Amino acid sequence: MRNPYENAGEFLARWFGAEDTFALLLRHADPSRTRQRIVRQGDLLKANYLGWLAHENALGGNVYFSVNPLLSGAKKRTKNVIAEARALYLDLDEDGDRKMAAIRASDNVPPPSVVIRTSPGKYQILWRVHDFSIPEQEAMLKTLAATFGGDRACTDCARVLRLPGFFNRKYAPACLVTLANDGIPAVYSRDDFTLKIPSVVLADAGSVSVHRARGSETQSENDWAWVMAQLAAGTPAYRIVQMLLALRCDKPNPLYYARRTVDVASAVLWARKGISSEAITRQLEMRNHSLSKDRAAEITATASRYVQRM
Repeated sequence: MRNPYENAGEFLARWFGAEDTFALLLRHADPSRTRQRIVRQGDLLKANYLGWLAHENALGGNVYFSVNPLLSGAKKRTKNVIAEARALYLDLDEDGDRKMAAIRASDNVPPPSVVIRTSPGKYQILWRVHDFSIPEQEAMLKTLAATFGGDRACTDCARVLRLPGFFNRKYAPACLVTLANDGIPAVYSRDDFTLKIPSVVLADAGSVSVHRARGSETQSENDWAWVMAQLAAGTPAYRIVQMLLALRCDKPNPLYYARRTVDVASAVLWARKGISSEAITRQLEMRNHSLSKDRAAEITATASRYVQRM
């Protein structure tokens, strides 16, 4: 009878080339038993890594793999040793079936290359990609998570996902992690993803949550220009708030920042159309129920001053 972990070996052989280096992570409930191995795909079977993982998996450990390959000779799984952006991915750990249906129905993303079923109704989605830089990958990961309701912690380039062929020991009884589709039918480029994201990309190697300003513009000025363009293009305000919230988690209060930026920008656009201040205030209150009448009026006044200065 076929051992389930043999499926893990076949999956890894399709995902990585023989010379690719990647990380295998074994995580137990006891953090002191966590182990990570940096391996070359060509050595996977020779060193019987899968047999060791299967043994530990039977004893309660959970098994993960690094999505992106690492530089040859890497000793750790850190951002500065990522060799290339191999995939875009989403972790759907709540309401997965509905969110999966939304992804499949979307015109803004192509069909997933790999769908990993981690437990009933929970999935990890991968799109195999090429020609993405690491900042572009991380910017798109944040946008995907904000758009489709994925786990926003799963947006860094050094991320590990559950490895098909092993059991998810988070639950009792344990769930076998399986592939929910046939494999890797396509490799996608940036042009295949038409989600609207800020033109700025995420910045330095030490943080995935800070923008790089263009020229003399500040990060907030870049955010403002992007929000105005999104509203003008007809993107729903709540969707813009979600994306800006994910992209600007460096702010002390990201939700307040995202909501206020979108509310002020909306008020500016309405004022430019000649809508009265009273009507703008009412629209803000109706759209954002967290706003008091006084706060909505203050935002309207701020927008009016902005329009008068331009």
